Amino acid sequence: METEATPFTDIVVQSRGDVSMVERGYAREKIGRARKLARAPVLFTRVDLALEPDPARDQRASAKAEIDVNGSVVRAHVSAETMFAAIDALEQRIRHQFERAAQLERSKHLRHRDDSESEWRHGSAPARRAASFPRPVEERQLLRRKTFSVSPRTVDEAVADLEALDHDFFLFTNTATAQDCVVARAADGGYELVEPVPSTSAGDAMAPVVASPLRPSTLSEAEAMSLLDLGDEHFVFFLDAESGRGRVLYRRYDGHYGLIVPSDDGRNR
Repeated sequence: METEATPFTDIVVQSRGDVSMVERGYAREKIGRARKLARAPVLFTRVDLALEPDPARDQRASAKAEIDVNGSVVRAHVSAETMFAAIDALEQRIRHQFERAAQLERSKHLRHRDDSESEWRHGSAPARRAASFPRPVEERQLLRRKTFSVSPRTVDEAVADLEALDHDFFLFTNTATAQDCVVARAADGGYELVEPVPSTSAGDAMAPVVASPLRPSTLSEAEAMSLLDLGDEHFVFFLDAESGRGRVLYRRYDGHYGLIVPSDDGRNR
């Protein structure tokens, strides 16, 4: 792993594999421009570039960024066939995240919902996400458990967190219902809210959120893994069979599993 600090002390570029000095310099320039869209002081920026050695592998170049915006972390992760293409995609995704955050902030100050909806531009994110490694089912393992804060959030706040973290989904406790819920990206560029029990929360949100007809099932971890293996979905939202709390099992970029649980779940370990 090569690490290179830029002339700006708050930017660090790290690389793995056959990444050239020119590509690292290109990343500094592009991400440096994109972060100017931040609406608060940028305290630190790190860019990770990786090039897989197998030239036959699809999208073997990946680029990640982590930007500390006045204490709030913005992350992005994309992949492409070449490193230059991955860096371009990373810049687009960061710009997209900052623009979405600005739209959400503006919408909070609008009095009427019809006006707030016009602030949101529909359409899928401009950059291609990093693809998961096609690991055979028999080789997949649960490698990571992560916790989410039980501090309640509104649906709009959950959407903002999803965008800042560059996730496809976000598990949270809904302020309005006290339920563990998931907000996820929809195909049209908006969002879907998945709830154990239906409520009006999606309709009350400023962001373009629709209520999903899906309901989380009560499953064991093994059952959730089997369900995830059956389809093309990247995650499964389910209720833990013992605690009743919401959990999300997801497919990591390396093809293994990750699990997200509430930090106050008694079964969290």
